[in-house]
Amino acid sequence: MTKEDLKIVFFGTPDFAVESLRRLVEGGYNIVGVVTMPDKLAGRGHRLLQSAVKQYAIEQGLHVMQPERLKDEAFVNELRSLNAQLHIVIAFRMLPEVVWAMPPLGTFNLHASLLPKYRGAAPINWAVMNGDTVTGVTTFFLKHEIDTGDVIQQQAIEIGREDNVETVHDRLMTLGASMVIDTVDAIIAGTVKPIPQDQMLTAGEQPTPAPKIFTDTCHIDWTRPAEQLYNHIRGLSPYPAAWSEIVDAQGNKHHVKIFATGQPQAKGGVVPGKIAADGKHLTIDCGDGALEVLSLQLAGKKRMPAPDFMRGFNLDGCSFV
Repeated sequence: MTKEDLKIVFFGTPDFAVESLRRLVEGGYNIVGVVTMPDKLAGRGHRLLQSAVKQYAIEQGLHVMQPERLKDEAFVNELRSLNAQLHIVIAFRMLPEVVWAMPPLGTFNLHASLLPKYRGAAPINWAVMNGDTVTGVTTFFLKHEIDTGDVIQQQAIEIGREDNVETVHDRLMTLGASMVIDTVDAIIAGTVKPIPQDQMLTAGEQPTPAPKIFTDTCHIDWTRPAEQLYNHIRGLSPYPAAWSEIVDAQGNKHHVKIFATGQPQAKGGVVPGKIAADGKHLTIDCGDGALEVLSLQLAGKKRMPAPDFMRGFNLDGCSFV
């Protein structure tokens, strides 16, 4: 079988998936269908917003499907009519067995972690938030339980001390796209030897979860150590962004997103949430030290450097909570 003969259906929604789809299309692979999320209303004008994958697929003249329900009989029949031998899933929702078990060569997923580490919806965020120095990408065949299938390929990258979730995301997106091509080529060549994930765990080791990020997950607890908060903030930057509240001298609370800080500072006699501001530097006490805030955003305002923020907001008598 050649890449031109292999019929592929691609499942994906965000930018992370577009790079892999682009490599497949430009590489001459036979994409017979693209499945992405339905358009959604967004913005003040409630305009229909198309997914990044749909926009690219339309530009390339690919057949696009946007089912509300993946078990819908009409969708399943349409999918079956494409006679694809392989499905590829990247940054998409969980597939029912009727879909992932359909193609004779199986369905594989690209996941942004070194499985079985960080199974779940937010692997990049949690790797950075936990202060990991290494992460990577994995391709694996789908089965019933999410992110538990047999591993096809893996490749690691380092997480730098000043990386945030955006910089790691972009490197993994590029690395992952190359791995998708390598995985498809290996499937065509018949050289794939999948490894069960339980064989990749040492005695007593457990898989690492990477659950969905919620608003409460993003809240900054200033009683935590400065090192933990440094990782917490960069692991959520720029999206969805760590947040806190400033209590002003009158007792009013102001919602603030924090995008970047300097390295943790050693400091004695800390009062978590206490602010030290001199017009150039905005430093906040943590549980065992302090962090200088470099970039932040007051609710209703634009993101800005700390000095610009201090020029427009009176911090006398304020503290973070």
